Amino acid sequence: MVSKKLTLKNGTRVLFAPVEGTKAVTVLILFPVGSRHESRQLNGSSHFLEHLFFKGTANRPSTLEISKELDGVGAEYNAFTGKDYTGYYVKVSADKLGLALEVLSDMLYNSLFDPAEIERERGVIVEEINMYEDNPMMLLDELFEQLVFNGNSLARRIAGPRSVIRKVRREQLMAYKAKYYTPHNLLLTIAGKFAEREATSLVKKNFDGVRGPRRSSRFVPFHPKQRRPAVEVKFRETEQVQIGLGFPAFGYRDRRLPALTLLSTILGGTMSSRLFINIRERLGLAYFIRSEASIYQDTGTFLVRAGLDKRRLRQALEKIWEELQIVRREGVTDEELSRSREYIKGKIILNLEDSEHIADWVGKQMLLEQKVETPEQKIKKLFSVTAGQVRQVARDVIHKRRLNLALIGPYRQPKDFVALIGKLKEL
Repeated sequence: MVSKKLTLKNGTRVLFAPVEGTKAVTVLILFPVGSRHESRQLNGSSHFLEHLFFKGTANRPSTLEISKELDGVGAEYNAFTGKDYTGYYVKVSADKLGLALEVLSDMLYNSLFDPAEIERERGVIVEEINMYEDNPMMLLDELFEQLVFNGNSLARRIAGPRSVIRKVRREQLMAYKAKYYTPHNLLLTIAGKFAEREATSLVKKNFDGVRGPRRSSRFVPFHPKQRRPAVEVKFRETEQVQIGLGFPAFGYRDRRLPALTLLSTILGGTMSSRLFINIRERLGLAYFIRSEASIYQDTGTFLVRAGLDKRRLRQALEKIWEELQIVRREGVTDEELSRSREYIKGKIILNLEDSEHIADWVGKQMLLEQKVETPEQKIKKLFSVTAGQVRQVARDVIHKRRLNLALIGPYRQPKDFVALIGKLKEL
């Protein structure tokens, strides 16, 4: 999948991932910095900077100049911020690779960060925060991770609090950028149709002339210390209650991760999963229910999330807990294991149909795991997992003392739910 790895003189790492049968190419740039690298006083700065890189450069002095040039060739482009990383990408027809590289380099190294634009963007980000808070399904993730990662920077919101966004100074943002946005931290991936020699020349032309300090991104690792269940409630006058019930789990390099992925799929990853069939189809307690594993460099979470009828909330929570206890006690069947393997295999294959997803697959693995496995290698690991290993992971993760419950609905106090959790039986 990766045909060549290159390190420029300034420390920038480059990956080439050619794709057969496409006429497109994607350039993805990743930096190993996100909200977990921020201090409380700068929470939201990674996301703020992501916005500002699109606000004009020395060569393209406005957002319009940047977007007109990319829109003019039919490009797809965007950026994203996570807790572990920030990324920027441009997807174009193969003959426009030079433009994609030049525009990204210009944005990253020649952005103006005009004070007037910074002031305008404060309002945009505050409205983005409002949008997330007005959507219970989006807000639930933040509430849940605030519980699980309490006391660690992973608990902080990616977009930050409004108080920081409204007050953080340009000088602080520039210092944060200088600390983390260095050539040494940059990982560049080119995936799709390209000539390797030409791509190498274009990369060197656009990215090798910039110099900067060789700093590594550092964060405080998360060590679970939870000894009793925790509950967080967010009041919303709704008919449907959004719940997130889950536990701390594993990071990218944990050997148990494939088994956790299979467990999550069997429990609530599909419309034929246990939770979907037993909680929604047979009992009618939920419209939406699923389980998922979120993974970070050193840790992760296992979460069951659902939209529930508030009049039957207690029954639903008890039944979800019962399903978790059954899988912990009895494990999974060989048939379930086989179906979940094939499901994940199919999803991997379908997700890697275009250059954008291949760039994401290759780049994030190298950034966060320091290696790149092919789809075939990942699939082989999944197929080597036994039913016994899935059962053991269920026993490793699902513990009442590490249970976290986040709710969004017409409730103001968590005490009633603390009492309910206290009555749940662990098998």
